Amino acid sequence: MEYRTASEAETEALGEALGRTLSPGAVVAFTGDLGAGKTAFTRGLARGLDIGERVTSPTFTIVNEYEGGRLPLFHFDMYRLGSSDELFDIGWEDYLRRGGVCAVEWSEKVADALSGCIQVDIRRGERDSDRIVSIKGGH
Repeated sequence: MEYRTASEAETEALGEALGRTLSPGAVVAFTGDLGAGKTAFTRGLARGLDIGERVTSPTFTIVNEYEGGRLPLFHFDMYRLGSSDELFDIGWEDYLRRGGVCAVEWSEKVADALSGCIQVDIRRGERDSDRIVSIKGGH
């Protein structure tokens, strides 16, 4: 499905709608340019999971964990990783076993480790605030 949003708030709302449908073990794999809205979409996912914490980009920490909602959210940023081997080195399988939702930014860097995921591609539209969001996979 392809969606168009005209603001960061609309991108977050789309993420929230998806978050409300997710079940334990879901993996959401993001692609899109720097600043396209991956973290904004993830803020919405967190709201859809009833997580009240402030969601920030895990660029320097690789993963941020958010608990206290309907399901925990594990927000990964793979930008600094060189391969999926490094993903497994940081405990990817442990996160999957914990029964939360894994949101993976820059997922193309570890695509071979993300089978059966929901793919979310976010691209800029014609205006600065416009985004084209494509969601594939899942139910």
